[in-house]
Amino acid sequence: MGTITNDNEFIVLDINSDSNNFKCLASVSSALSAARSDVEVLDETINSIKGLKPDCDKIDYALAASSGALCGIIDIFLVGKPGDTFLGNITDNWFERRTCDFAKICGWKGNEQNPVSSAISYLERYFKVPYDQRGCGDAGQFIFELNPTNHHFKSLAHNPSLLGLFVSILDQFTNSSHFILNGELIELVDADGSFKLRGNTLMGKLWCGFVNWFGHLMSDVCGSSGSSGRGMGIPSPLWTWMNSIIAIKSKLGIPVGEFDKNFNELALTLYKEGYDFRFQTTQLIPVLVNELIVRLCYSIRRAIGYYRETPDEQRSFKAMWNRCAPFKNPTVKRMLTVAHGTFCLVDIGDATIRGFVTGAGSFNPVEFFLRLNIVGLGRFTISLYGETKREINYYKAKNKAIFAERQKTVLDFYISGLQQLEILYDDKEYLTLVDDLRNNDYLTAFTKSTSLAKLRGVPEKKILTTKSDIDNYFNN
Repeated sequence: MGTITNDNEFIVLDINSDSNNFKCLASVSSALSAARSDVEVLDETINSIKGLKPDCDKIDYALAASSGALCGIIDIFLVGKPGDTFLGNITDNWFERRTCDFAKICGWKGNEQNPVSSAISYLERYFKVPYDQRGCGDAGQFIFELNPTNHHFKSLAHNPSLLGLFVSILDQFTNSSHFILNGELIELVDADGSFKLRGNTLMGKLWCGFVNWFGHLMSDVCGSSGSSGRGMGIPSPLWTWMNSIIAIKSKLGIPVGEFDKNFNELALTLYKEGYDFRFQTTQLIPVLVNELIVRLCYSIRRAIGYYRETPDEQRSFKAMWNRCAPFKNPTVKRMLTVAHGTFCLVDIGDATIRGFVTGAGSFNPVEFFLRLNIVGLGRFTISLYGETKREINYYKAKNKAIFAERQKTVLDFYISGLQQLEILYDDKEYLTLVDDLRNNDYLTAFTKSTSLAKLRGVPEKKILTTKSDIDNYFNN
């Protein structure tokens, strides 16, 4: 083991020596290489914090807030509540065309006089299910108080959700119907004597059950075949979750509370007012527009900055895209949080005012929830969750980055010392001094020893520079 010092800096070199060999196990160059690798790892830790902190300026915040306010105004005047609204009519017509297109795929020949009603009637016959009691003279009317305005909501199998799919397949296998009535889960056994689930194997029956469920939902998305006007479509998946809670509690033997029942009644009232899957889709439009505007504003500003700051010969599409891609970076996510928050502020303010106005001195919760854009509220909740998660990760990474910076400072000092030592002492050349002596290459060994003495600061008077100096030294 050898120690080489230089003022206040030192490095320990691990040297092996035996009768046949003289070898440096830890050279200056290998120590430098290891230290630089450690610095690269520390730099990655330090730079990781940059990907967690947004880099928004005042213009970014202003653009995001303006987008949210604009889309909030669109929601107030073009979405409003279920009924005769501009975007609502567009959405209803779109679903009617998709229903006719789906019916044609399934073999419907078309009907020019009343195409939508004819397509719905065809799909209802083509995708027959045992749980479609409408309350028109059937068992559902007398037992479950079903009628054409509520049977889609009360029937669990009509829910466009995983629970709805599960109950639908269960009802088809057992020829039964499951409904939610007054906060209770009710089952109608032997619901349809003529129904028979197709399929010769278990997997075949499961597939046919899924196809029947989806096809029947397509027949109901625009209302029933006998509906007049807009009709009662399939319920909103964001409001039928209370049905799911009641069903799960009933199966687990957990008492259903008054809150569950009251909220379920509120959801049913909203559904009767036209708050179905089609209107939920209408509410999605201003939320998507808000999302699109913010991402476009982010990309356009960064693209302009890239072309302004980058010389023509250094420009590339990849570099530009990396700079202005509106995905997976904290800056655009912060802008989206501001935009959706502003949108919700405008929307909730309008819904609250109209709730008091229509309540004639009291608050009308039905009017409030009819106008509340629950899609926008859900999107804002997701943004808030992301912001909270990033802040937590930021503070965790910040502590690691601070510690990494301290480690890097020590390593930088260490590397600086190694670099000076590398200049003063070329270990690849001078550690072979013993080999030269062993091989009787005295001239080379003498030259190396003289150079080494000068580099290591040996006083000039004590350095043996000529053959006579060596002879005198050994003879004395």
